[in-house]
Order: sequence, then structure tokens, then C-alpha cells
Amino acid sequence: MHPLNAARVRNRAVDAVANQVRARGRTHATRAEPATMPPAREVTVLAAGGTIAMAGTGGAVPQLDAHALVAAIPELAGLPGLSARTLGTWPGVQVTQADALEIARAAVAEATTGRGVVVTHGTDTLEETAVLIDLLHGGDAPIVVTGAIRPASAAGADGPANLLDAVRAAGAAETAGLGVLVAFAGELHAARRVRKSDSVSPRAFSSPGAGPAGRVAEESVAAWSAPPRRPPLPVAHLDARVELAQAGLGTDGALVRELVAAGVDGVVAVLLGAGHAPPAFLAACRSAGERIPVVATVRPEAGRILRGTYGFEGAERDVRAAGLILAPACSPAAARMTLLACLGAGHSRVAMAGVFAADDP
Repeated sequence: MHPLNAARVRNRAVDAVANQVRARGRTHATRAEPATMPPAREVTVLAAGGTIAMAGTGGAVPQLDAHALVAAIPELAGLPGLSARTLGTWPGVQVTQADALEIARAAVAEATTGRGVVVTHGTDTLEETAVLIDLLHGGDAPIVVTGAIRPASAAGADGPANLLDAVRAAGAAETAGLGVLVAFAGELHAARRVRKSDSVSPRAFSSPGAGPAGRVAEESVAAWSAPPRRPPLPVAHLDARVELAQAGLGTDGALVRELVAAGVDGVVAVLLGAGHAPPAFLAACRSAGERIPVVATVRPEAGRILRGTYGFEGAERDVRAAGLILAPACSPAAARMTLLACLGAGHSRVAMAGVFAADDP
């Protein structure tokens, strides 16, 4: 087949799948009630790709823009002031640091006008972008990040329900002042504490050690907790290189030394248990910390670095004396993104420690 004709056939197939997704929403319209509770604020949906915008029978690929995502949900028809805009169609693993900063800036700028904001995003890196938005956002209007585990063309697609919940949360009075939330499977999670904890379940996100910050059920939005908010960071760029180095049985710190020699701008050291590390690994982190910022978090999801329970070499007392920035309450992904933002804001080591202070309870 001529390449031009092949492209036309492929485009028609893409359009057909997208129309099926839209039609699925219309066929359920007779059973779904429109949203009857007026939102406390108008909402903008910013689409940034991910599984929620993918469809296809031979391998899902990005196909749906922001307007198509909204149009597939009958309950959103006629919602006062709802608007939608497409920022990109990135799969989560293709979002770069520059892309994430673009998404974050767009969300924060929209929220600055007083509108609630929903960002749809690929779940593979959703928690990183959510943390970055939270670091930049200082306003009262909420920003809610969501996505999907199943493509829009799949049986039991979870994207429409997640997006509907996110829009309702972004427009609710109950979420004012909570910063950035992640809406998934009926739950609301604080961006600073959420992790992707299941690769394939529709209930893919959790907040170990903290639990959900709220819930959405039908038109009801409840919010009961969130971490204290930090002053927004003036992130000028997000082009630093920060890498992870994980402690494990027998690790000797060679990776940490190699990262420093390669010229990285910062390291996130993932320690064991309650803040423990093989002595050689900790020695490498201590040495690296004399040249670049080293943030220490821990491997357990509900993390904490103790202060004085153990006295063996490599225990928490040695860790606390090593000159590292401690952030056991952060996931490794959140710690890395926070360090990237601090570097992009031009923060000193002292200022960085202040940003992470609440993450060492």
C-alpha cells in the first residue's frame, strides 16, 4: 500500500476508536444524572497524556485530547464554567523534567486565577509531577492530578470515573487550601505522601503511613487531612541531574562514588529499615555530602529514621551524624523531585534542609 494511503487508513482507525469512546459515554447518558450541585469554583481540565487518553486494540496509544476526555463523561455536560485544554499527549515514561515543569507552571498559573484545576497524567510518573506542582503552588484553589490504569478503549476503563471525581474535588469548597491532591479510585491523596503502590490495580495509589486525605462519593467530597503546606519554590529551571542510590545487603558505596565522579548535582540515598546502611555505603554518602547535596530516605513505604534506638555501626545515630538531608517520610521519587526543585530554585544547603524539614518527623 502506498504510504499516504496507509496513513489515511491508520488515521481513520484512530478516529473510529475515539468515536467509540465518546459513544460509550453517550449510550450511558440516559442512566446518568447530570451534576446538580453547583461547584464552589469553576474548573479547568489540563490534559497531559497518559493511559487515560490512550485507546486501541493492538496496543493502546495516545488518542484523546482534553475535550474528548470531558465529552466521554455525561455527568460533566453543562457543568458551569468547565473548560478543557490539552498540554500534551505524553505517556508517563516520556515526560521529561522540562515537560514536568511546563505542566506544573500551567497548572499553577490556572489556579492563580481562582479556578480549580485538574491535570490528567500518565501514572508511571504521576507522583513526581504531582509533587512538583505542589512545590510550586501557593494558592488557595486546589489542583487535582488523576489518570487511569486501563486505557479508554478497555472494558472497565477507570479513567472517566477518576476524571469525574477529580473535577468534583477541584470544584469543591472542602478542598480549598489543601494544595495538590491526587484523585484515584474514589480516594484523595496529598501529593507529598502519595505513591503508586500497585502496577495494574485500578486502586493504584496509596499514602503509606498517612492514608487518604479525603474521598469522593457521588457528588460528595470529603477532606479530612493534609500535610502542612510549604512556601512555594521559585523554580527557574529543572535541568539538574539527581540520581538514586539504594542501599542493600552488601552494598559498598561504589555507585555513590561513581555518581559523584560523573558530575551529578545531587543524590538521593535510599537507606534500609529505620535509617540504617552498610558502613561502607554510609561512608560514601558522607563523603559525597561534602561536595553535593545528598538526601536520605528509606526503603520501607511507611518511613522513619530513628534517633537513638540502635548503637551499631551504620545505625541511625551514624546516619544523623553524616551531614545528610533527612527525608524519610518522602518516597524516593518525591525526594528526588524535591531536590531537583530546590536546585532549580538556587537554594543553599541550609535552605534545602528547611524545605525537607517536615519530612523527618
